[in-house]
Amino acid sequence: MCSVDVSALSSIAPLIAIAAFIAVIAMAYAISVFMNPQRTAKDRISDMTGSSRPAGGDNLFVQDDGAGDFARRISALAKPKDEDEAENQRRNLLQAGFRGAGAVDIYSAVRVVLALALAGLGFFLTRNFAGIYIALGVLIGATLGNYGPSIFVGTRVTARKAVLLKSFPDALDLLVSSVEAGLGLDAAFKRVAQEMESSAPMLAHELQMVNYEAEAGIPRVEALRHLDHRTGLEEVNSLVNVLLQAERFGTSVAGALRIHSELVRKKRMLAAEENAAKISPKLTVAMILFVLPSLFIVLGGPAGINMYRNLFPAMAGP
Repeated sequence: MCSVDVSALSSIAPLIAIAAFIAVIAMAYAISVFMNPQRTAKDRISDMTGSSRPAGGDNLFVQDDGAGDFARRISALAKPKDEDEAENQRRNLLQAGFRGAGAVDIYSAVRVVLALALAGLGFFLTRNFAGIYIALGVLIGATLGNYGPSIFVGTRVTARKAVLLKSFPDALDLLVSSVEAGLGLDAAFKRVAQEMESSAPMLAHELQMVNYEAEAGIPRVEALRHLDHRTGLEEVNSLVNVLLQAERFGTSVAGALRIHSELVRKKRMLAAEENAAKISPKLTVAMILFVLPSLFIVLGGPAGINMYRNLFPAMAGP
């Protein structure tokens, strides 16, 4: 009877593991939703006007109290102690699109919860094995729970940058045309955001945020720097530097934008040529690994079979 029960449990063990994994993911999602309440209009106005920032600081990535004391206490276990590392974490979350209240606290709390939950899941799956396998299961689960959110955020940042970069040259051309047509820089940003809203809503939102911050009282210099921080693109950083230098030295903004637009177009063409040049080595590796072995089998297979059937028996003698 005991052997029958053990065999029955072993047969449904994969189903139990899958159900436990789904339960852990659902619990983590529920905790993140519970600890991230909807922000009010007053909170958004405070963030844009900078009233929630400490005096004497110019830091866009300031935490607020939206995550709650519970999330803050849990996140203290995984939150980096070094200020530079913490600033990089805030910047990564911002570039990934997580701009809610207490995003850093929620991110750190999710890392802690997932690490503990997956470590428990690893122990549950390996509890009937030797001690070394139990320790390995717990270690793997804790590692996945700790670094899984980081990998997810990094993947989201990369994907978001690719989407922004794809439509950035077109937006830059529209910006040049708007400035040359006589619009001011703020009006040009607003016009480009309206024109790009249907084809590139993500980039249009980022450009519109510049106008929102300027209308809320933030200086244009800081608003442009915030645009650079939110996107994380080298092209946007160059655009911001061009605009800041043109405003500082009183040079023509339209001329500077046109030169920068030509450089961005040229850089995009060089990147396309570089990707095209990488195709030949990739195809060569694929041919060596997959095509040539099949070709050798097709060409040399019949000859090998004939040698095995005719030549080898004849060489062996009577």
